[in-house]
Amino acid sequence: MDFLILPDHPAAQDLVARNPALAAAEVIPHASGRPWLLLLPLWEADEKAGGRGDMERPGPCPGTGSGTGEGAGGRVRVFGSGARRLAVLGHTRPPAERLQRLLDQAGSLSALDHAARSSAGCCHLVASFDGRVRAQGTLSTARQLFTVRVAGVTVAAGSPAPLAALTEAPCDETALACRLLTPYVPWPLSRRSVWRGVRAVTPGHWLELAPDGTARERRWWQRPAPDLPLPQAATAVRDALREAVRVRAGTVGTLSADLSGGLDSTSLCFVADDVAATTHTYHAVPLDPRNPDHRWARRAAARFGPTVRHTDLPHDHSARLFGLATGDPLAGTAGADEPDGGEGPLNWRWGGPHLRALSRTAAEAGSRLHLMGLGGDELFGPLPNGLWAMLRTEPRAALPQIRRRQLLNRWSLPATVRGLADRSDFPEALRGLAGRLTGPPPQRWQIGFGWTGESRMPAWSTAEAVDLVRGALLAEARAGTPPLDGDRFGHQVLEFLAVEGTTIRQTARAMARYGIAWEAPFLDDRVIEAALSVRLSERMPSGRFKPLLTAAMRGIVPQEILERTDKGEFSAELYEGLARGKEAAVEMCARLRLGARGLADPDVLRTALLSPSDEGRYAAHLESTVAVEAWLRSPHTDPAPLAGSGPTIPLKEAS
Repeated sequence: MDFLILPDHPAAQDLVARNPALAAAEVIPHASGRPWLLLLPLWEADEKAGGRGDMERPGPCPGTGSGTGEGAGGRVRVFGSGARRLAVLGHTRPPAERLQRLLDQAGSLSALDHAARSSAGCCHLVASFDGRVRAQGTLSTARQLFTVRVAGVTVAAGSPAPLAALTEAPCDETALACRLLTPYVPWPLSRRSVWRGVRAVTPGHWLELAPDGTARERRWWQRPAPDLPLPQAATAVRDALREAVRVRAGTVGTLSADLSGGLDSTSLCFVADDVAATTHTYHAVPLDPRNPDHRWARRAAARFGPTVRHTDLPHDHSARLFGLATGDPLAGTAGADEPDGGEGPLNWRWGGPHLRALSRTAAEAGSRLHLMGLGGDELFGPLPNGLWAMLRTEPRAALPQIRRRQLLNRWSLPATVRGLADRSDFPEALRGLAGRLTGPPPQRWQIGFGWTGESRMPAWSTAEAVDLVRGALLAEARAGTPPLDGDRFGHQVLEFLAVEGTTIRQTARAMARYGIAWEAPFLDDRVIEAALSVRLSERMPSGRFKPLLTAAMRGIVPQEILERTDKGEFSAELYEGLARGKEAAVEMCARLRLGARGLADPDVLRTALLSPSDEGRYAAHLESTVAVEAWLRSPHTDPAPLAGSGPTIPLKEAS
């Protein structure tokens, strides 16, 4: 389900009246009678994209009192009446009486911060409050908001696609160039949509739409102090995960879940078992029989209770986890099975065939919501700059951990001391990254105590593409763009979580056509807050694997699984996919859309495909490049306009 959020302004009402596509939407009004929320079928740029234009529409929601509608993105529930109304959109179970009381007692939109913290699950929260609007997504961006300025007012949406269509927005060449970065697009470049003028709201902030049509972002979330001892934090994580799974089962009934064999997905499956949710679990059998994940998945499946049914998927599922080509990458339009590109190039495009096959299989078994373990590594695994932060908060505990990591990674002592003593600010970090875009990737022995990861442009990027990305980084540095958190560790956790949030958001949109939602409970706000509350020294002690998660799952996940020390890898699937798609990818170079835009050199790309590098990021560079190229060949690049929309007016930045 797509939706638009409109200010309580006459121009917004005129905008709807002049657009037949919007006039046909389900409307939830402001108290003034002007449109506030417009609930749309999942927006497709063109039916030729292979998407369905007949997606189930949300049921009508009354403009006053409390109502419920269903859509691909979950429930829409409206609380309150008169001049104060609150809508919750997503898979959640909001405490109705508490929300109503908070709404009645609130003296301002900021007073609704507590309402934002009181619901488990994953949802958008939108309030119409005495003519003003508060709208927000989630910390991880699994639920995100985008804005554009049109017809003199700021309009928001849960996806960039309807905003791009509303304004007939052209491609943002700089954003496309940024999408070539690997292993990910860092903040703040990631807030740029691939459509010009459409941008994302900052994580941890809510969007205020004023009656005069202007907008500003306001911070509502602060990272909790990392001061809880491990047992207390583990209890909070366990309670948050149990509630996260329980509320989803309560909204859809039957769940499905990945059971990869790894700790993150296995934990979610056992939590579903623990809360007695009817669940179908699926494991893609690895191509390599020596991969230990299969053995551990079978052990886990043997311990499930009667409400959980497990299925091993045959080798063809795992073989489709990676692949340069899906559908028809050379066609001018996407094939019938091409994923929805309304979010831009897909982070997980290589795994598209597997995801679509799994969605069909799970939906046929009765599932309406599929769980994934995304976010577990970021929340519970070690991050290098955690040592930098720990040295400043728990120096006595930090020193032995720093020494062990130094020896393990062969860091030189002088370089370690310099890295720990570094006090550069975020703009300095952006300027430094701008200067390393075409340099060699960092090696294991190089120290990463900085603000952000070391993203690089692929070898086939043109000088123009590199200049666009470098210019964007330097512009953000000059503007003094703040980090997501005042602490390096907090910033990097939120930055990484936003990457995973984008991935699950894109996946959910692409899989919606099969009648099943995809969500990642580790990315829920309540779970994130619980996980970040533990002391850093207990979050990543030496010699223990994800100690906070294992402590949280004790008594839910069998002890032998919590004590696992090996880890599976999927190089067999990766190389099989590269080999399977090489011929089509080489042919793609003959009429490369990225080349026509001056962003990639087709000859260099062709050479790289025919003589693959053994450099670790080679496959990741190919994945991001093919994802952007495939998106440029789809109808989503130039979304069909909504008739009657006014010209795009640049978004006015508010202080």
